Amino acid sequence: MIFRFVFIFLLFSVSVFSQENYIKHTISKGDNLYNIAKKYGVKPKDIENANPDVPKILKLNSVLLIPNSNPSQEIKSNQSVTQTNPGSHEVLAKETLWGISKKYKVSVEDLKKANPLLETEGLKIGQQIIIPSNAISTAENQVENNKPERVEVSREVMPKETKYAIAKEFGITVAELEKQNPEIKNKLPIGYQLKILTSKEKADSFQASKTNQEIKEMVTETVQIADNFAVKKDSTTVIRVSNHSDLINQLVINATENIGTRYRSGGTTKAGFDCSGLMYCTFGNFDIKLPRSSIEQSRIGTKINTEEAQKGDLIFFKTNGRHQINHVGMVVEVVEGEIKFVHSSTHGGVIISSTKEPYYERTFSQVNRVLE
Repeated sequence: MIFRFVFIFLLFSVSVFSQENYIKHTISKGDNLYNIAKKYGVKPKDIENANPDVPKILKLNSVLLIPNSNPSQEIKSNQSVTQTNPGSHEVLAKETLWGISKKYKVSVEDLKKANPLLETEGLKIGQQIIIPSNAISTAENQVENNKPERVEVSREVMPKETKYAIAKEFGITVAELEKQNPEIKNKLPIGYQLKILTSKEKADSFQASKTNQEIKEMVTETVQIADNFAVKKDSTTVIRVSNHSDLINQLVINATENIGTRYRSGGTTKAGFDCSGLMYCTFGNFDIKLPRSSIEQSRIGTKINTEEAQKGDLIFFKTNGRHQINHVGMVVEVVEGEIKFVHSSTHGGVIISSTKEPYYERTFSQVNRVLE
């Protein structure tokens, strides 16, 4: 009986000794012996000695025994590993005091006041630092404040459209679409103006596509009008047209609609333009046929002084040290002697540039008027 009591006492003592001298740590993603040792303030060798069978590559969710340098704090230390105090922050690898201050919207000084040891010891991986209470409420409210802005747009129902397709376009469900527009619950009338509450990003995308469609419709209408233009060449090779100002404006709109299209040698389509190809295509859209190359285009129309330049005129350059014209654009604006022109540049595709830019100021050659 006495022997059994002694045996149980010894077993209990060993168990208590074991629990007081070691902390259990469960391996999580990204753990290695070095950062675990740093977290508990021990050496990697100490962990290896406590776990002689531990493999070199730690297995996820396996348990390591960590030597406890302060046994009386074992329970508290273990809890700090598995729990996060709402008013504290566990320092992760590569974190800085500045980064933590930004995360919780507090100053570095406030963090140092709440954690005096930071001044002398700095940050340590796994360290629990106190976050001032006002920062916690700010962080909690941040989720609410960061909700995406919602914008209402008006959308006309087109033939053969479905509720599903429209809802998908604006990133909402059919149920939300019907809730916002109760009149369409039973049917979707063609021409009905839907009121849709959606994210600002979706609203901006919709407005941009709507604007592009309006421009295309306007250009199509202009092309139809251009069919009625009296287009002919006289002895000076200037192309004379009726409705001159309207045509010029539509030429500018048509050319600038291609802004952002890449440069492509020999290109005359939206897959890519070279400089003369952009002019050739733009004028061609209005049944006005220009020569294909920039040097040939410089030989039509009437050469004018830069002070007389207007929208719709062609502007020519001798770039890359060439002795003859090899680049062309269309004038889109003239303000106080500065000529802005749309062209297809080898380095930027279709863009708008200015004769005030040193490169184009240096390589400028002439301006031709091809329409009157």
